[in-house]
Amino acid sequence: MNSIWPLVITLGYVAIAMAIGLMARAGHRMDTLEQWGVAGRSMGPVTLYLLIAAGSVSAYTFMGAPGWAYAKGVAVFYVAIYLAYLALVAWYFGPKVWQFGEQFGHVTQASAIADRYQSPALGALAAMVMAVGSIAYAVLQTIGSAYILFVMSGGAIPIWLGVIIVLACIAVYLYISGQRAIGRTNAFQGALMLVVAWAVGLWALNSATGGLDMGALFARLQAENPEFLTLPGAGGDMSFSFWTTSIIVSMFSFMPPVWTQWMCASSARTIRRSATWLPTYYVVILPMVVVGFIGIYSLPDLVRADTVALEYAMAHLPVLLVGLLGAGTLAASMSSSEPFIHSVSLTTAKDVLQPLFKLSDAFTAKLARWLLLPIMALVIAPLAIAEPGSLVMILLVGLGFASQVLPAFIGMFFWPRASKLGVMAGIVAGFVVTVAFTTLWKHPLGIHAGFWGLLLNLPVFVAVSLITPAVEASVVERFFRIAAPRGFARPGTHQERAKMSATTTR
Repeated sequence: MNSIWPLVITLGYVAIAMAIGLMARAGHRMDTLEQWGVAGRSMGPVTLYLLIAAGSVSAYTFMGAPGWAYAKGVAVFYVAIYLAYLALVAWYFGPKVWQFGEQFGHVTQASAIADRYQSPALGALAAMVMAVGSIAYAVLQTIGSAYILFVMSGGAIPIWLGVIIVLACIAVYLYISGQRAIGRTNAFQGALMLVVAWAVGLWALNSATGGLDMGALFARLQAENPEFLTLPGAGGDMSFSFWTTSIIVSMFSFMPPVWTQWMCASSARTIRRSATWLPTYYVVILPMVVVGFIGIYSLPDLVRADTVALEYAMAHLPVLLVGLLGAGTLAASMSSSEPFIHSVSLTTAKDVLQPLFKLSDAFTAKLARWLLLPIMALVIAPLAIAEPGSLVMILLVGLGFASQVLPAFIGMFFWPRASKLGVMAGIVAGFVVTVAFTTLWKHPLGIHAGFWGLLLNLPVFVAVSLITPAVEASVVERFFRIAAPRGFARPGTHQERAKMSATTTR
């Protein structure tokens, strides 16, 4: 395809996203963590719905999901389980997290952990471990963004330049408008992705089969390539144990941007309404998966599976749809990289550097914005330019590290007896195992490295918690009056307080 219009449409999207991000500030002062970090806890249900939805589907929608359908078949539908679980988690935990933030002043996930366990050191540890997963996710999205510009420009914009263009654009409006920019741009990007995915998917299905009946496509798969319809999928490079443990690891990863998004809501009720609507958005994955299956027959010799949707579109779809696919894919990538970059900068300033150097809140708010540049320029950009591995595998590795903070959440929502030393010991043990089984001995027995980490992490967490002092009863009580209100009596009598104290030290 020699037309310049796909690139024009894609760059036009970048210009619109930049304008929306810059205007999102709309007169609000960005000199506090409350405003820059969580948008003053002001987002309504529709904006929050699109913010969470667009942030969770990412470049996976237009590149990773079609790529896995093309290379592995129905194994791609692990994401259906994962996304359904995300909606349930948002519905149940989101309102509680919002109440924590509103009542106790939290602006990050790690600050909630530090408060629950009365340990800034534990908050910093959680922030740094989660940063590994968050950076992996941001790198994934940046690679996707740069590749789109490379393809839409016919190679005139190399990957390294695409990385710089996308990160520079995001840096400007994140610095100016913070979380408000993420909310506004994600609302626009989310709507764009939904329309583009279905338009491209249905047009591709019609061009490949002469109609809109998906049954014909799957009947051909069953007859000619049945391995694509069985688990753990085609290709022979992934075991059933890796597929299942990847789902488990993904489900146990409470990523920091999602936590921050919950705290952006105007009320706890807003989160519950948005979470109830989320499954209506996640159907955005389905038409792009169909494009991946079509590619099995239409593009049998692809070198890189992640590019199947783009390659098919450029070969068979009208110029306008190719341009919209480029814009939609770039929207998917940017809508997910923004919150993760923002989260790393925010939590590094708030939860690592502020307690370490005893910084004021005002200076910490400035520092969070300044950190955007070194994080993007010195970490995310070099890793993205190096293009490590497939997009889906980068995501799964990142989630493996993030899942090691699970003990902190168990102690926050379910187990009052959890101690700070227990949580620390579990996180460190799990992180070390995950690093070893990601780099030195990759996924032993075909089981995800993050799952191996959890197998050591959780017993260590429980054992150390039982032999070390619990957090003081008053702190546990104020958390669990929100996390498990039916299990705690209202404060009043001496006997009630004595019972609470006995429960937390048992």
